[in-house]
Amino acid sequence: MRVKICGITKPEQGDAIARLGATALGFICVPTSPRYVTPAQIRAVVEQLSVDVDRIGVFANTTIELICQIVTSARLNGVQLHGNESPEFCHQLRQFLPTVELIKAHRVQTPESLIQTDAYTSAVDTLLLDAYHPTQLGGTGKTLDWATLRQFLPKLPWFLAGGLTPDNVLDALSQVHPSGIDLSSGVELSPRDKDLDKVAQLFEKLGIRKTLVDGESS
Repeated sequence: MRVKICGITKPEQGDAIARLGATALGFICVPTSPRYVTPAQIRAVVEQLSVDVDRIGVFANTTIELICQIVTSARLNGVQLHGNESPEFCHQLRQFLPTVELIKAHRVQTPESLIQTDAYTSAVDTLLLDAYHPTQLGGTGKTLDWATLRQFLPKLPWFLAGGLTPDNVLDALSQVHPSGIDLSSGVELSPRDKDLDKVAQLFEKLGIRKTLVDGESS
């Protein structure tokens, strides 16, 4: 299962989280977010990574030109669209970034919201389900109603997000079966500072135990 830790801002934390077992790091490219990082800040994290992980830029309601510029300058290999991007927009972006993973996030307000994901099946590689908030796009700490997702069987791989923590992740995974999980506020001290102890607890709960000393399984 993929494990994405989102909202990375510090090079030393990004590398530590990757060595603890994360398969993907998420970088917030939305200027209004408290976790926003510039392309130069992302590149600083990427250049310090000692293990290979996916590097996902999170965008919302911006232009294809800007996304492509940041992907190139920050050395990203994935793009997460967390706004109101249409399937047509995703298809257009695919033309410019044919080798980059495209992830479309959906904020689930009602069970009917899940139907909207069908339109993206041919437009993106991966889906992500997050909790709905009227003013914030993500990182709110709100959980989804996992029971409503038991029958969610999309044709694409998908991430479960929304208020996951080391304390509730196993409960979530006992009810739904995503291809991956995405955590942000659930493993941090503040919006720009991850809690490495909580990250380590997460991987212990998942049965993924690694050491920061040599990166080998223990």
